[in-house]
Amino acid sequence: MRSTIRALTSAVVLAAGTILTAAGPAHADVTICDQFGSTTIQGRYVVQNNRWGSSAAQCINVTSTGFRITTQQGSKPTNGAPLSYPSVFLGCHYTNCSPGSTLPMQVSRIRSAPSSITYRYVGGTFDAAYDIWLDPTPKTNGVNQMEIMIWFNRQGPIQPVGGVTGNTSIGGRSWQVWQGNNGSNNVISYVAPSPITSWSFSVLDFVNDVRARGLITTAWYLTSIQAGFEPWSGGVGLSVDTFSASVSG
Repeated sequence: MRSTIRALTSAVVLAAGTILTAAGPAHADVTICDQFGSTTIQGRYVVQNNRWGSSAAQCINVTSTGFRITTQQGSKPTNGAPLSYPSVFLGCHYTNCSPGSTLPMQVSRIRSAPSSITYRYVGGTFDAAYDIWLDPTPKTNGVNQMEIMIWFNRQGPIQPVGGVTGNTSIGGRSWQVWQGNNGSNNVISYVAPSPITSWSFSVLDFVNDVRARGLITTAWYLTSIQAGFEPWSGGVGLSVDTFSASVSG
């Protein structure tokens, strides 16, 4: 349901005194309200506000291990795209690359890609989305051609891009599989039958499943690994409490 094209404009200042975009490692209680404001944590990951689909106020509080939505004043129809994608990521997103990242890396070179995440849920209409981005080139800017979405949770009458193509088992869990195109890139979504709050898994398991479906090849590049929320309404209190990811070749 999400388009990943963000406006190519400078960040909008919402209110004096409420904006902070840090350049160095973040500590607890760093607040970001800039539309595309970001900071780094643990010297490894980038946390971004990424309010790409709305002019309404949104703020996140960045901790040393993740972030929490503290302000969310927008609302979107549930049959369209969400408001935003506040998230934490490893790799490159619109030229914003995490410190010391090995990404982009060609799929054929990847030997391991472990990750773990802990989500905290509250009310609202949203999905908890873990995004894996791939492209035929080592792209660090703009939209990649393939988006893998893992829906850890969804609340309200929302659904992924495209339609259901079947079910599968990955990482010892069952998933409903959706495939489609949002007008900018192909999307394959793996939807959990019930909310997952915490999980440790291999990103490669999902990449290999997409490859087995003939949608990518080992010549493609993994460009980023991202985890966060797509809210349509509400969502104050949603948080990524912990996140870790690494890719080795």
